[in-house]
Amino acid sequence: MTGIPDLAEKPVASAVPGSTTQRGSDRISLRGISGYGHHGVFDFERARGQRFIVDVTCWLELGAAVASDDLNDTIDYGALTLSVVADIEGQPVKLIESLAGRIADTCLASPRVETVEVTVHKPEAPINADVADVAVTLTRSRNP
Repeated sequence: MTGIPDLAEKPVASAVPGSTTQRGSDRISLRGISGYGHHGVFDFERARGQRFIVDVTCWLELGAAVASDDLNDTIDYGALTLSVVADIEGQPVKLIESLAGRIADTCLASPRVETVEVTVHKPEAPINADVADVAVTLTRSRNP
């Protein structure tokens, strides 16, 4: 996936005059994005596939969107969701760490996103023990 399509291709706006919001302290979170992928170390995982669940939090400046009430001044979270599902259902990888990195790169492809946190859950991980969930969380920033 090439990233989250922004509705307007313009630079990230700085804080709205008079706003008390600090740059990068706003966030958009999506929880429980689900997709069916063929990721895993074992051949049977890659052949059969399984459900993966992803949580994404993007830190970005939302002052302009607050002031304008215009979707062009934020990220379209419907498009963000579809981009994440495409990453989940895309080219198989062995590790959910790699999948989380792919999703983080997709989110950071939007010039509006300054930092992203991605958690990939693999609830049906083939483990010979009772485990409610296996998850990996990555945090990535545009300026490391």
